[in-house]
Amino acid sequence: MKKCIFTFLFFCVSIFQLAAQYTTPNTGVDWTLDDIAIASPTTITISGSTYTLLENITVSVNDILRIPTNLTLQIEAGLRITVFGSFLVEANATTITAVNQANPYDGFRFEEFSVINIQNATIEYGGGLQVLTEDFILNNSILQFNIAGVATGGVVAFSRGIPEITNNQFLFNATPAISSAANTQVSAYIFNNYLEGNNQTNNNRPQINMGATRTLDTLKIIQNTIIGDRTKEQVGGIAVANLVGGALRVIIEDNIIKDNRYGMTIVGPNAFGRIKNNIIEDNNTQNNPNLGGSGINLNAPTGGQEIVASGNKIRRNLWGVTLQGQSNANFGDDQDNPGLNVFSENGNSGEIFALYNNTPNVLSAKNNCWVEGGEGTLAEAETVIFHQVDDPSLGEVIFDPINCEILGLDEITLENFVFYPNPATNSITFDNVNSFEKLEIFGMQGNVISSQKIVSGTNRISLSLPSGIYFTRFSNEKSQVIKKLLVK
Repeated sequence: MKKCIFTFLFFCVSIFQLAAQYTTPNTGVDWTLDDIAIASPTTITISGSTYTLLENITVSVNDILRIPTNLTLQIEAGLRITVFGSFLVEANATTITAVNQANPYDGFRFEEFSVINIQNATIEYGGGLQVLTEDFILNNSILQFNIAGVATGGVVAFSRGIPEITNNQFLFNATPAISSAANTQVSAYIFNNYLEGNNQTNNNRPQINMGATRTLDTLKIIQNTIIGDRTKEQVGGIAVANLVGGALRVIIEDNIIKDNRYGMTIVGPNAFGRIKNNIIEDNNTQNNPNLGGSGINLNAPTGGQEIVASGNKIRRNLWGVTLQGQSNANFGDDQDNPGLNVFSENGNSGEIFALYNNTPNVLSAKNNCWVEGGEGTLAEAETVIFHQVDDPSLGEVIFDPINCEILGLDEITLENFVFYPNPATNSITFDNVNSFEKLEIFGMQGNVISSQKIVSGTNRISLSLPSGIYFTRFSNEKSQVIKKLLVK
């Protein structure tokens, strides 16, 4: 009997330990981590600017948890922060990490109607951010080495609203970087983020993986850099799909998408999209043309998909553009769409496929350059376009006229200009073969941080910049090139 009583007591103590947590009193108080440490010393301990979380925290609906000063918050394995009220990270540099990197914490759950604003934070070795609220801002932060925890679909997983994800870095996380569920409606603003090597578990998911959008609001994926890990052959760049119902309104514009399994795909009916001015290159890591590898893939099992594409540069993917089902796309016409898409060396099995129209629909694709650096003739274009001429059951691609004058030699040269390393720490190096005379570095708000003269030949420029995202402008009297700079 004594042994049974002891076992029962041990079981009860174990359950208590597992459930231990601190809940703010729901009295409208604006809390800091110091306040919680005073109110509950068993929840948070402090050593200098390092805070250690020892129990789960729940922020009640009328309360605020605020981080106004620079600090490091270490979280014990398996713990979660749940927010019904507000969570505001306002400091210039906040690090949220695990006590032991080998034993991640469970992550953050932001409940519906909570207010979340996270600035300048490094969030690592946790289980991600499950975002159930519409009121969400994540800016100028680094999210790295996170795993599946409270958030399983992505490091930041959304369920509703118009969240803002701007100027962040998503680096080598186990899951996709940004996601929304297939049965939700999310029209996020995803702007100027750098993504590299996400979905390290190598599941068949892209780095940005979004479902249906709100009916009247547009999902915007603009000016992001999405670089794959070439050892992870299952991971795509961008996917937007509404196969379980709902609308799909999307703008994908000014992104750089490289070294993924595929560049981007839009899947489902009732879809309207604009794909503009993206650089989509070398998305061929799986190297199996039967399973993917398109720069752009459009797939509508039923009708109602209308996509307009212009100004994209699509190079060295297994396929340039592929259309399936009942997709209806416009790659250039005589009215509102100038075309100006550029294709180069997209192919597999010894053949080049700039565009493969595997639908019965007629496709307007005028004023594009089908073989970059080629002759620019209709006959040449015909050799890299698969359509009704090749299979009578397919729709025709109308590609006359061709416009290969949009890229002159100077523009190609400038586009290939690079500096390294990027991300950088304390310096960058470049070969100034373009005879640029000046280098300017701009902040995210367009403010000039530094300006200096540069010379011909190899230049090494010292940096003294906080971690973040910047823009560089290399220029002379005749030309200029703008490149994104990441500082670690």
